[in-house]
Amino acid sequence: MFYAAKDRFERRVDYIKLLDLIVGPRHLISAFAYIVQIPEIKQSNFISLLEHNGYTIRSKDLRLRGDGSAKGDWDVGIAVDVVSMLSSLDVVILASGDGDFCPLAELIKQQQKRIEIVAFEHNTSMDLQAMADQFFPIGEELLM
Repeated sequence: MFYAAKDRFERRVDYIKLLDLIVGPRHLISAFAYIVQIPEIKQSNFISLLEHNGYTIRSKDLRLRGDGSAKGDWDVGIAVDVVSMLSSLDVVILASGDGDFCPLAELIKQQQKRIEIVAFEHNTSMDLQAMADQFFPIGEELLM
C-alpha cells in the first residue's frame, strides 16, 4: 500500500485516517502493519507513528538472494495471523488488493466471517473484490 501510493500518486497513505474509516463504530481487536525493513531506508519514525496510533508492527528484514534479487513478502505471515485469530473475529479487514489472498478470503467466508478489502482500485484483483463482503477503494481523502 505504501509503495502503491508513492509510485502512482507520489503521496502517502494517511494510516490514522485509514484505520478510523475502516473500523468506524466497530470494536477493534487488532490492527497489524506488516513492514519489510530495508537497510538503507530509515523507517523508525514511520513505525513509531503507526505504533502510537493503534497498530501492532510485524517486521522482517529484506532478504537478498544469491542471484542479487530481493524478497520481502508478508503474504504467508498475514495469512497465518488471520487464521490464528479467526475464531475470535467477526470481520477481517485486509488492506491489500493482492489476488494471492483469494484463498484466504474464501476460508474466511467458509467460517461464516466477513471479509472486507481496502486497497487502491487500480491494482486490486477483480477476483478478490468479488469475494469481499465490502470493498473500500482508497481515494484522495486517505492520501496526504
